[in-house]
Amino acid sequence: MRTHSRTRRVALRTAAAIVALACAGIARQDPKPAGDAKLAVEDVSALLETVRAKHDLPALAGAIVVGGDVVALGAVGVRAHGSPDKVTVDDQWHLGSCTKAMTATLAAKLVERGKLKWSTTIAEALPELKDKMNEQWRDVPIEWLLQNRGGVCGKPPDEVWSELWGRTDSSRDSRRWFVEQLLAAPPEAKPGTKFIYSNQGFTIAGAMLEQLTGKAWEDLMRTEIFEPLGMASAGFGPPGSADKLDQPRGHNPNAVAPGKGADNPAAIGPAGTVHCSLGDWAKFISAHLRGENGEDLLLKAETFRKLHQPPEHQTYAMGWSREARGWAGGDTLSHNGSNTMWFCVVWIAPAKNCAVLVTTNIASDVAGKACDEACDEAVQALLRKQKLL
Repeated sequence: MRTHSRTRRVALRTAAAIVALACAGIARQDPKPAGDAKLAVEDVSALLETVRAKHDLPALAGAIVVGGDVVALGAVGVRAHGSPDKVTVDDQWHLGSCTKAMTATLAAKLVERGKLKWSTTIAEALPELKDKMNEQWRDVPIEWLLQNRGGVCGKPPDEVWSELWGRTDSSRDSRRWFVEQLLAAPPEAKPGTKFIYSNQGFTIAGAMLEQLTGKAWEDLMRTEIFEPLGMASAGFGPPGSADKLDQPRGHNPNAVAPGKGADNPAAIGPAGTVHCSLGDWAKFISAHLRGENGEDLLLKAETFRKLHQPPEHQTYAMGWSREARGWAGGDTLSHNGSNTMWFCVVWIAPAKNCAVLVTTNIASDVAGKACDEACDEAVQALLRKQKLL
């Protein structure tokens, strides 16, 4: 999605600091309490508010997950700058490119069901476009698209992107049109040879899933991901209503009401248009954390590990960046997302059985700095209170 590069760098440092602190302490608890007991959820709102006010952010929210439990949660600030309407822990946040892991997970479900193979090519999934597409696309498997090494352009042609913004047909129809335009041109790089971070590659993958199932990507996400995980708040595009302030609004730098211009075109949904509450996002993250650690949940554990494993000499897997970090006791899985009006980031530390999620409804350098301060202070205070530091 569209991003502010400095915000992205700061947020990555933020998440690393948070997880280092969280995993150093919280992970020492029994991740599976006896019986049906749950780990207590610590409210970190007071500390978050101190930092939010310091930087005049509209809102700030975060959560820490241990195994299948949210152990820390907080949401502070207002839904729009200048408004008295407070955010809540149940409010919805735009996840931007953290949607990519969800699209990859959807593909994995279809693989397990036998409707798709990781080796299924663009031409096999979209046979009616075979003679229209540049021949270099025909043998590109969906696995490469989900690993950002399918040769797909990082930036779409200006004229195609401009026309996509003006389309008024359904997201599925506009997605199909967009994919046809992309495939008519040659790849930016020889497929399979180079990492190119590409929203367009995930959009092509989404169109392939639609063709193979006869269902829109949005409907597949609801039935295959959201409903099984109980993500009742999940939806697409900016959350809330245009005519009332019932959810947080993204800021750029002022509040942007839901509607045209409040998000990227719905056609590129598979790359990053999901929104949901922090708690519901935590359910998805927990599934990946527990799957990496050997549990069969939404998918088989071996399928989760397939999603999480990058190809040789690459750190990007399918919707996840995988790199070893000393504080995590091994590899981490991470991703961030922004459409220039929201920002979020997640880090998973499987060896420590924990994950951290951070989100705000503005994407700016100030927002990144505030996330850094807020989460560091909140987690340290939480661990002190639990006598884990």
